[in-house]
Amino acid sequence: MNIINRIRADFPALEQKMNGEQLIYLDSAATSQKPKSVLSLMEEMAGRTNANVHRAMYALSDKATELYETAREVVREFINAPARENIIFTSGTTASINLVADSFCRTFLKANDAIIIAADSHHSNIVPWQLAAQRAGAEIRVLPISTEPTQGRGFTAHLLIEELENLIDEKVKIVAVTHVSNITGLVNQVERVIEIAHRHNIPVVVDGAQGIVHQAVDVQKMGCDFYAFSAHKIYGATGAGVLYGKRELLEQMPPYMGGGDMVETVTYQKTTYAPLPLKFEAGTPNFIGAASLAPALEYAKWLKDGIVQSVDGESVSVCDVVEAEQKKITEYLTEALFNEVGDVQLYGFEKSTDASTGVKKELPLFTFNIKGANAGDLAQLLDKMGVAVRSGLMCAEPLLNSLGATGALRASFAPYNTLAEAKNFIACLRRAKQMVL
Repeated sequence: MNIINRIRADFPALEQKMNGEQLIYLDSAATSQKPKSVLSLMEEMAGRTNANVHRAMYALSDKATELYETAREVVREFINAPARENIIFTSGTTASINLVADSFCRTFLKANDAIIIAADSHHSNIVPWQLAAQRAGAEIRVLPISTEPTQGRGFTAHLLIEELENLIDEKVKIVAVTHVSNITGLVNQVERVIEIAHRHNIPVVVDGAQGIVHQAVDVQKMGCDFYAFSAHKIYGATGAGVLYGKRELLEQMPPYMGGGDMVETVTYQKTTYAPLPLKFEAGTPNFIGAASLAPALEYAKWLKDGIVQSVDGESVSVCDVVEAEQKKITEYLTEALFNEVGDVQLYGFEKSTDASTGVKKELPLFTFNIKGANAGDLAQLLDKMGVAVRSGLMCAEPLLNSLGATGALRASFAPYNTLAEAKNFIACLRRAKQMVL
């Protein structure tokens, strides 16, 4: 049994053709495809179990509420949060970070205070903090990255965590850091960031949009004060996400929005608020999207812990097979980009002990440019060949600019991708390069 093919069969989107060519989907860092279990739940809820949650006393609403709250418990277990009250449903990572930037900063940030953000941040972990700083009259400080080149092949782009102590003083009220960069694919040592910040009694927000996909997340072990992620990055619906927060902080923060379901009592003069987590879930939620997190995370858990019986009765770990394929893809692309395509500038790689290459990638996420070629032109040509990749700024303009790029091409791989697809991608990329140069 080919486990990768079995995984691929769970994702109907992968069966289609684009421009007459078999689709090779390499943009999972932007949005993952959805397995049948998630699509089935979404269809069932949209067509049948479609009733508002928490508000009615009839069976259909009870069922929708049960699915919604079951997903909250699945999330709690998946990230090892202490209690369901720690799990706030939002519309995604962006909304989660905006919630903290607004509500936390209204309570704890004042004029002349400071916020520290990481230089490898997505716009969603930059702009909300800028808005909060502008409102309060505070300043933004940036934890820098390395821009060390390696043999003309690109830049390491590591987060310089050792610089954090130099940025911290009594004015700093919060630190916002990226778990895994959507540009470099590098896994930041967020535990070190948290340990340093907590020594100064400063809370830490972790942007986990990519981290939840590539890393085992245990928020209690990590020690973070807030962790944000989106459902659609990890096989779930768009427009749904999670904010984990420590209860003692969430209790002190005012509501982010006002409306139905987040209230306890309302008069024309005064309102009291519902207990956590509803205090931060105003209005009719995206209950279908939130509920999709249950089958989505269950699928992610199967990819990590699942066991499959081979034809000869042998037990095979799904995780072992997936990790082996992802390792092959990562190692192949790291070499093929330079040796088969050539003229490549790669953004974000580990320093290799192998002096002959000086390049090592941990995750199958590759952001790069080909010298003399426009990334958008390459992406359009690849699309004609059935290959879907991301081009542009990837919502990380400051990071790319600091690496000397005004745009780039990104190929991001998921467990449903194969080494054969990686080889086809390289062949298509070579053709595209020949067409534009």
